[in-house]
Amino acid sequence: MSTQAFKYHFAVVSRIPNSFKDHALRRKEPDQPIDIDLARRQHEEYVETLRRLGIDVLELPHDERHPDCVFVEDCAVVINGTALICKPGAPSRLGEVAVIRQTLRKELGLKIAEIDKEQATLDGGDVLWTGKEIFVGVSKRTNIMGAQAVAKAFPEYPTMTVMVPNEALHLKSYITVAGKDVLAVGKSRIAQQLLQSISESATYSYKTLTLEEDTAANTVFANNVVVHQSDNMIPKSFPIFENKLDTRVTCDFSEIAKADGCLSSLCLLITKIKHPKNFITTLQDDDLQKHVNLDYLDTSSPGGTINRSTMSKKK
Repeated sequence: MSTQAFKYHFAVVSRIPNSFKDHALRRKEPDQPIDIDLARRQHEEYVETLRRLGIDVLELPHDERHPDCVFVEDCAVVINGTALICKPGAPSRLGEVAVIRQTLRKELGLKIAEIDKEQATLDGGDVLWTGKEIFVGVSKRTNIMGAQAVAKAFPEYPTMTVMVPNEALHLKSYITVAGKDVLAVGKSRIAQQLLQSISESATYSYKTLTLEEDTAANTVFANNVVVHQSDNMIPKSFPIFENKLDTRVTCDFSEIAKADGCLSSLCLLITKIKHPKNFITTLQDDDLQKHVNLDYLDTSSPGGTINRSTMSKKK
């Protein structure tokens, strides 16, 4: 894995609406209500962290109709100048993708791929790109047709499926990239089972950074820096990051985490394009004319392999 694969120049984020406090989706109610003002301050610090990494950040306005709009990762999968527009598995989030589609196409000039299967579901939080290959978590939010769309949109990479247990939210809730050929992974039974599934189907070998808290395993690796949670959020895992990683920064987003938020879910990272347009924040959606044909998945193939490149060898 070349770190150039994780060299980013732009990021798309969305500001937090008032409706986030009471209506954002969550698997359980937090012990204390969300402090919306603190959540916004934490989000502002997150954005500043990205800027300090040399990333130009496009901030979309909050949308009160969509309490979860801050979690932009679930709306698109962006790799090497192509953006696959997702179909979030939670019906209440389907309306979030319009502004993301328009931003990536009109403002950042990305090639857009669409899903044309009505029954397909895909959350970006279930898509783990290692720089060499792609793993798609088949979960409550992402189905096999959504995984097909990923394989079709990015044929240059081997794409494998990983079954995510029903009690889990996303694949990237447990495993993310945390450096060159390094996967951060939680210590729980679910996290280790997911890692085993990845290891069995991977075409490359990876080092692992095993962390005490599962939530600690969700990091952002950008421009040779690992962004991870602050010590108040992951007291057991924080010393591991201190001892194992040389180039890292921390981020406290404890209020956003009360709605099942994680670091990677808050941004879409994008590599440099030739002619970026001026950023704007008032956007209207229009229709795409090209759609992706996904009628090719061989679900009987071993290891859940969707598309395997003959160029990739395990090593």
